[in-house]
Amino acid sequence: MTGIITSLRKITLAVIDASKTGNVEDVLQEIAHTARELVGARYAALGIPDGHGQLSHFLISGLNEAEANRIPHHPVGKGLLGAIMNERVSIRLDEISHDPRSAGFPKNHPDMKSFLGVPIQIGANLLGMLYLSDKVSQEPFMEDDQALVEALAGYAALALGGIELSNRQTRLSLLEERERIAMELHDSVIQLLYAVGMELQLLKTEVDHPEALAAPIKHVDEVIAEIRRYIMNLKSTEARRFTTYQGIKATLDRLYAPPTLTIGLEAPDEYPPFDGPTFDSICQICSELASNAIRHSQATRLNVNARKEASEFILTVEDNGVGFDVRDISPGLGLSNIRRRAQLYSGMVELYASKGNGTKVRITFPIR
Repeated sequence: MTGIITSLRKITLAVIDASKTGNVEDVLQEIAHTARELVGARYAALGIPDGHGQLSHFLISGLNEAEANRIPHHPVGKGLLGAIMNERVSIRLDEISHDPRSAGFPKNHPDMKSFLGVPIQIGANLLGMLYLSDKVSQEPFMEDDQALVEALAGYAALALGGIELSNRQTRLSLLEERERIAMELHDSVIQLLYAVGMELQLLKTEVDHPEALAAPIKHVDEVIAEIRRYIMNLKSTEARRFTTYQGIKATLDRLYAPPTLTIGLEAPDEYPPFDGPTFDSICQICSELASNAIRHSQATRLNVNARKEASEFILTVEDNGVGFDVRDISPGLGLSNIRRRAQLYSGMVELYASKGNGTKVRITFPIR
């Protein structure tokens, strides 16, 4: 018990330091070191999924820099590492090579025999995975080792979740500050410049050489136009703050999905071909479709696909649930509301469903 309390204190200090420096990798590295020391493992690693089936971060403990650099590449989320990411359950093995999910090791990778992998998650939200191999004592990992690492993973999940929340708050603060600056420029500075311009125009009727005021008036108009362009750039930057994938994923993450439902997302990781309000509305439509499936379909799988084809943007939401007869659509499904939303942006809604065969809704939006 003393060991795990000391370990949790280490992570707490690392989280505090990371909040000051903004270096998330310091926290990830400390968690990997702590996990290895906690159960006396020779090697440990912490992987963070990138949302596309691979890893965005992979921090190792137990190898020095030279040893790590000799390995041609970090894992990409396959084999046993991918199994933890996909199955989201702990895996404990006495012999790695005997498990059919094992994918082997790249060149110069140390030989590893025993394995303990634990997901780091809050509810259904997977934040990372802890991997440990080969105890220094050469004994296999036991149930007590797994329990300790799972306890550590629970605390690590809170730490990583807190860092993510802090990052989101920072991004939100930046967006709010950008909006505040745009409003002040529009409501204050531009109005003052308009007043100066009007006074110059009035002076033209009272001075002996009105042509002398032509240049100052022209300069004021140019400044007003430049500030307007600056405001539009601020708003354009805000509208493009999320890629299509990030925007839809954030929308789906806000929904409560039961553990029996797996949600898949395919979308381009590039900026949407719409302005901010239009894309926000498309995300809201996606949220309503997904929410309907969660509440009514009894599905175990929900797939969301967004793609751009020529001059069209296509959003498809499909589930493997109980389905229904399209001739007997219940108002409670909210499809009429979805149709109205889509029509505001010239979207065409197509519904495919039958009893026992799931439901598929495809909405096509023109790109202008």
